Amino acid sequence: MPLHVPPAPAPALRSVLTALSSPTVVREARTPSLLRAQGPVTPELPLPVHVLDRVTAEGVSATRLAGWRFLIRCGDRAVAAAETMLTPDGWAFSRFFEGPYIASTERALRQAETMSQPYQPRLLSVPGLYMLTLWLHEDITADGAVGHPAATDLLVPLAPAPPGIAAHRPHRVAELLPVLTHRVAPTRLLGSPA
Repeated sequence: MPLHVPPAPAPALRSVLTALSSPTVVREARTPSLLRAQGPVTPELPLPVHVLDRVTAEGVSATRLAGWRFLIRCGDRAVAAAETMLTPDGWAFSRFFEGPYIASTERALRQAETMSQPYQPRLLSVPGLYMLTLWLHEDITADGAVGHPAATDLLVPLAPAPPGIAAHRPHRVAELLPVLTHRVAPTRLLGSPA
C-alpha cells in the first residue's frame, strides 16, 4: 500500500532548493556524499520531524513539530538529508547531514510500503534515548505538522536503535511507548525539574 507523504510547507522546500543550488552552502556542509554526488541532486520525501517531549501519567504523549527533513537523492539512492526549521520569519534551511539514519529511513519507508494498511509517514525523535523512529500515522488525511501518536499508530525504530530495542521492527505506539517511558530518566521525559 503506498504511503501518503504529507506535503511540506512550500517555503521549507524552497529553502532546501536554494541551499542545494549554493556551492558555498554545500561545500560548508562538509557532507562527503553530497560533495561527491555525480549528477543532479533533488530533495524528496519530506517528512515532518516531531520530538517526543514527555509522556503524561495517563500514557498520553506530548510532541512538537521540530522541522521537516528531506532526503537528498542522487540517482537511485539518498546521499544526504536536509533539515529545515521554523523561525520567526518562517521556514528556513537548517543543515545538510549524512549518516546511518538516512539509509535506515529509506529501509523503513520501503518496509512500510509493503504493509497492507496505508499510513502517513513522519519522524519521531526521542532525545532522552538518542532514538529516531519512523512514525506511521493511521490518519492519512491529517496535517503532518500536528498531532500526537495514536495508540494504534506504528513506530519503527531506526538504526542505530538504543540497546534492547530492535531496529526496523514495527511496534504499536501502545506497546512501545511504555517501554520508552521506563527507559528514559523520569525527570527528562516527564519534564520534571531536575
